[in-house]
Amino acid sequence: MKLTFIGADHEVTGSCHCLQGAGKNILIDCGMEQGEDAYENQELPMKPSGVDYVFLTHAHIDHSGLLPLLYARGFRGRVLTTKATTDLCSIMLRDSAHIQEFEAEWRNRKARRSGEEEYVPLYSMDDAIGVMEHFIPCQYEELIDVCEGVKVRFSDVGHLLGSASIEVWLTEDGITKKIVFSGDIGNLNQPIIKNPQYLKEADYVVMESTYGDRNHGGTPNYEQELSRIIKETFDRGGNLVIPSFAVGRTQELLYFIRKIKQDNMIPEYEGFEVVVDSPLAVEATNIFHKNVESCFDDEAMELIKQGINPISFQGLKTSVTSDDSKAINFDQKSKVIISASGMCEAGRIRHHLKHNLWRPDSTILFVGYQAHGTLGRSLLEGALSVKLFGEVIDVRAKIEKLDGISGHADQEGLLKWLHSFDPKPKVFVVHGEDSVCEQFKIMIQNEGYEAIAPFSGGEFDLIANELIFQGVTTKKVKISQKAFRAQAIFDRLVAAGNRLLVVIAHNRGGANKDLIKFTDQINNLCDRWDR
Repeated sequence: MKLTFIGADHEVTGSCHCLQGAGKNILIDCGMEQGEDAYENQELPMKPSGVDYVFLTHAHIDHSGLLPLLYARGFRGRVLTTKATTDLCSIMLRDSAHIQEFEAEWRNRKARRSGEEEYVPLYSMDDAIGVMEHFIPCQYEELIDVCEGVKVRFSDVGHLLGSASIEVWLTEDGITKKIVFSGDIGNLNQPIIKNPQYLKEADYVVMESTYGDRNHGGTPNYEQELSRIIKETFDRGGNLVIPSFAVGRTQELLYFIRKIKQDNMIPEYEGFEVVVDSPLAVEATNIFHKNVESCFDDEAMELIKQGINPISFQGLKTSVTSDDSKAINFDQKSKVIISASGMCEAGRIRHHLKHNLWRPDSTILFVGYQAHGTLGRSLLEGALSVKLFGEVIDVRAKIEKLDGISGHADQEGLLKWLHSFDPKPKVFVVHGEDSVCEQFKIMIQNEGYEAIAPFSGGEFDLIANELIFQGVTTKKVKISQKAFRAQAIFDRLVAAGNRLLVVIAHNRGGANKDLIKFTDQINNLCDRWDR
């Protein structure tokens, strides 16, 4: 019975952990790295085709984004997660595939002109659609017998619609161990969704530490601060551009703005226009409406009982087509523009930054965590110019941050969640920047917890209760983009070969004539490519 750490170890994004026991290979999350990649993530200890189950904490791409790649490389197991997460992944994984295919098309147009090698996306739309067929929606608090020796339960952790902490009971040779994966622990008193639920017992806890070194400083008056920023920007005659995560943060902003309009907090600009320029955000908002009963908190439910839509209001416009998006920047009237992605790494937000960063009358407002190496982090840290679509743009717009607005628990919230366990479990600290993981580990060790902050590749024997391998602690060596893509393309070839072996195994016992035909086809292929 073994736990292996693959991603988001001494880093914030790319969450992935591997449980092996009861004869099964189980992944908890399979996320994509975003921003700077400090450590080299180690490979899974089995082929993707050998993964039996994925237990998914929530839909954010840094937790779910490599599921289509897992599918492309041969995974055909089951993905268990909540119903709302299933709904959100159905749009988010397709959106991720679309972005990658679009980027590949754009890069390849340039590559053809310059004679460079073809750029291959990580996965295709077919892969995103294919993996969704393997999702199994689950209800909160339902104890599920996954298979012999494996039980699982999802509990609302208050981070995102459908987000969950996952309790896993693993039984092998008569010994049962309970492992809890925190997922991303939600902040208290967020609008729309419920507060985190607290669990009681576990042998081992794998917990995030994003804000393990600081507190948010209480709950600010978001409506008051947001109305100030809107008024000051409109007084200057500019636009308020908000890079926002399409799922979760955008809906919270709509909640705040609805309250601002309802209470007429900016009488000088009554009826001001708000544009959500993100097809994904529009689809996600519809999914929020579909999951009211299971996910909305008491305050949001009370508004709904009164016939009030908590995330809609007069003056709200949505932009879906590219023509709609382009038209926004030709309209000179001051407005609030909410667009994805939240870290400014892709999507339509980059076009709005191009049109507004150089304007001293406009404001760029950040409302979420910005990972190291992202454009959003650079802007927050005072970049004087940035490069967008091959053009250098001077940063003259006012850069602001709405402090305290976070989907993640702060240090106090993390400790409150951990302290609910009695007796104290052994803790694995993950999902935090390098120094933060270490600081949070030391803090809870001083409180009497056995705690480890593993690196990628770290292995722990759950029955012997001992660390087998700490993981790879060397920093990642940066390689050229060309070399990176060449390795990625070769990795896809190896994955295809591994999948062929799985297909061969599935044909054991087939008709002799079919097996002979299959063998001839493989040999012909080998003859063609053997060099």
